[in-house]
Amino acid sequence: MRILVFNAGSSSLKFGVFDLKPGAELSQAEQVFKGSFDRFGPDGCDYSAGSTKGRAPHTSLSEAICAVPEALAGVDGLTAIGHRIAHGGDAFAGPAQITPEIRAQIAELTPLAPLHNPANLEALDLAVKIWPDLPQWAVFDTSFHLTNPARATTYAVPAEWRKAGLRRYGFHGTSHKYVAGRAAEALGQDVRALRILSLHLGNGASACAVAFGQSIDSSMGMTPLEGLVMGTRSGDVDPGLFGYLERRLGLSISRIEAALYSDSGLSGLTGSSDMRDVEARAADGDADAQLAIHVYAYRARKYIGSYAAAMGGLDALVFTGGIGENSPSMRRRICDGLEFMGLKLDHDRNLSVDLTGRAAPQIQAYGARVNVLVTETAEQLMIAHDVASAMAAAKGPALRVPVAVSARHVHLCARAVAALFGEGYTLTPGKPLRQKGHWAAQERVTLHGPRGEIANVAILGPLRDRTQIEISRTDGFALGIDAPVRQSGALDGTPQIRLIGPAGQFDTDGLIIAARHIHMNEADAQASGLNDGDRVDVRLDATGRGLTFADVLIRVSENAFTEMHIDTDEANAAGIQGATEGEIAPVAAQMLA
Repeated sequence: MRILVFNAGSSSLKFGVFDLKPGAELSQAEQVFKGSFDRFGPDGCDYSAGSTKGRAPHTSLSEAICAVPEALAGVDGLTAIGHRIAHGGDAFAGPAQITPEIRAQIAELTPLAPLHNPANLEALDLAVKIWPDLPQWAVFDTSFHLTNPARATTYAVPAEWRKAGLRRYGFHGTSHKYVAGRAAEALGQDVRALRILSLHLGNGASACAVAFGQSIDSSMGMTPLEGLVMGTRSGDVDPGLFGYLERRLGLSISRIEAALYSDSGLSGLTGSSDMRDVEARAADGDADAQLAIHVYAYRARKYIGSYAAAMGGLDALVFTGGIGENSPSMRRRICDGLEFMGLKLDHDRNLSVDLTGRAAPQIQAYGARVNVLVTETAEQLMIAHDVASAMAAAKGPALRVPVAVSARHVHLCARAVAALFGEGYTLTPGKPLRQKGHWAAQERVTLHGPRGEIANVAILGPLRDRTQIEISRTDGFALGIDAPVRQSGALDGTPQIRLIGPAGQFDTDGLIIAARHIHMNEADAQASGLNDGDRVDVRLDATGRGLTFADVLIRVSENAFTEMHIDTDEANAAGIQGATEGEIAPVAAQMLA
């Protein structure tokens, strides 16, 4: 597939053309054209195409978009056009092909991204007119963050406000998604086995906690204004400032909001939104620039610490964005003081970063527990990949899967069996399960927590190398323990629980809420064009509430019985009663593994 990608802003247009093969790794994609129009003014704009740079007469975004066909002369065979859309709200968990209805939904979200969505829509509307025969797809900055749990997205405000849409969404999703996957690839590990903190530091800046392949928190909130200090945006502020500034300076809400977007951040502290200028002035003794650098680094360092705590540890910190990629001194300032958590830079490696060929060099000190990497973000490439994946999936046959409700249960290791039932004890296989070689034991255990206990909990065999306990969120409240949502086997940093058996007790970590997943045999996976590790949406039948479950992990094995597993809370939310099937929707675009 050959995908043209637009990334339109209020004062710039970036575009590129990518050749991708369905199902191929991102690293195998070829960028056949790269261009941009930047810094629109009354006398024109800056223009770049490959190695060619110069001035162009275009004074606006619309003029620049209309000039793209001429810029692409000789680049033919386009399959589709992908558009970066800043805000998709909670309606778009993946790419969406543009229809009048989808376009209207995006327009309705403009109040949440007043500086971004209008420019995105302008590019989309003009592209539809210029290329009427090509499918147009939207890829949303917010989609990657829809896996954030409610505790991370909920503001503690009146219910009426929350019903009106007041919640945290997060942005830079395509950047964080690519960066996390690229870091995992560079480390030679599966992204689902890592806790990664992605720092996108540019004119817009955000931090994202990516735990075991999923975004669990992002520093940006309902709008792209919250979080880190940015070029012209304030980042975190006390919302009480609105009332204070209205009373003290007579400023209106709209005036304050505009200033927080356009006159704050580095610009508000120093008069310049360019970190290169700020660092140069600080070196010359400018006190305002020196303060701005301290504030910028301190805010980022606080987010690293808080997100490491949220993930129960940190395996990799990744710098990206213009500042993250190009400022060794800012990387050093942010990382200094984090040695207590095993994070330390190597001086020479930090100074000699080379990002040629989408490289992701490591710059941590030798022996440091936390890997630190630098890499260029590739949002346009990620958008093209997402569009190609969605188009390929839409052409494939729909696969229906039975939905199984998985009640609380435990998987025991040999040490746990000995402690709970006595040395030399062997579990008694009882009811066989649908997955070949798996069974429910006749024995039961009790879970004991700080608030209460749950008795008669099933044990599933065969034995594992590490004990794993799977409960629902409601069970967690009954026990008084906050269990994280994890894929099976991702047990590092999970809370401890006490198991009680007839011969004794066993204290262990491994308590999780199992993320929804589909066991799939190789034949079904091949017929549906799915691979191990893919994530899909599953539309349940019209029984109950007819929900669609998003971000369902595919786990392929040779002899698996194809079925989807959800927990009791999810089944109750969907109104499931009796046998239920679901239909796999188009594949959500994959991260690198």
